[in-house]
Amino acid sequence: MMARALCLARQSAEAGEVPVGAVVVDSDGTVLVEAGNNCIAAADPSGHAEMRALRQAALVAGNYRLPGVTVYVTLEPCPMCAALLVHARIGRLVFGATDPKGGGVVSKYRIGADGLLNHQFSVTGGVCAEECGRLLQEFFRSRR
Repeated sequence: MMARALCLARQSAEAGEVPVGAVVVDSDGTVLVEAGNNCIAAADPSGHAEMRALRQAALVAGNYRLPGVTVYVTLEPCPMCAALLVHARIGRLVFGATDPKGGGVVSKYRIGADGLLNHQFSVTGGVCAEECGRLLQEFFRSRR
């Protein structure tokens, strides 16, 4: 699934967006939806890949609660997206690269795992981290 998320991240980069991709998978392993970042094209500060994917997954499921789903994303979610994962009641998060400056799950905050909110989810980080991180570094290097 992370390979698919990386493909989506590359597509986002080609469109001029920050290269982040997300895939939402239900409890039996079926891909529900996938999305890449779309903040710039949509002029939407909430157009993060995981935000877009969870919105679509809720529509597919017919419910804003998504218990049992796993979200695969190439970059550690920011605090906004981490809070969304809590509100959606996801079961598991799998991410690639950490975000030392703004990560909401392990790097700066522990949203979804700190016990301060009404839902917790399991977290697996570092999946394909080198490739995910390299894609982001190359994108930002080309912008400077």
